[in-house]
Amino acid sequence: MDFMEVLKKRYSCKKFDGRKISKEQLDAILEAGRLAPTAKNLQEQKIYVVQSDEGLEKIDRITPCRYGAGTVLLVAFDRENVFVYPGGKRDSGVATHLMLAATNAAVDSCWINFFDPEAAAKELHLPENEEVLMLLDLGYAAEGVSPLANHSQRKELSETVKYI
Repeated sequence: MDFMEVLKKRYSCKKFDGRKISKEQLDAILEAGRLAPTAKNLQEQKIYVVQSDEGLEKIDRITPCRYGAGTVLLVAFDRENVFVYPGGKRDSGVATHLMLAATNAAVDSCWINFFDPEAAAKELHLPENEEVLMLLDLGYAAEGVSPLANHSQRKELSETVKYI
């Protein structure tokens, strides 16, 4: 799929049919995460694939936003191996790569921030040095699900871009 087509097609799916994605699709998505840029190329990301019934029940305990997805990626990073920008900020491009790769692999997704990262780490028994960044639902949209009506409506560049 053409890159601009991927960008236009991607949307946040809010209702999945529950099927798990194929190993080939998952591997393509995870490879995109592996190739994502990280500050100083530290590659601090830790991606946990949650597909078991037990694991998905844990996800359901920490967020109401699984929306029936059969696969959830939990993206964390190693606090002891991360570049911190001036001002104490940190950043990672891993999540965006995962989402766009999902669209390219014909997999629907939803970036989830509506959860307590510390509760997620505790519920999933993550190592103490890891901090949870986000969850990413992966799967196939349920029948009749489509992007929000305003999905393709975008402001003009002149409204969002300023030259200094």
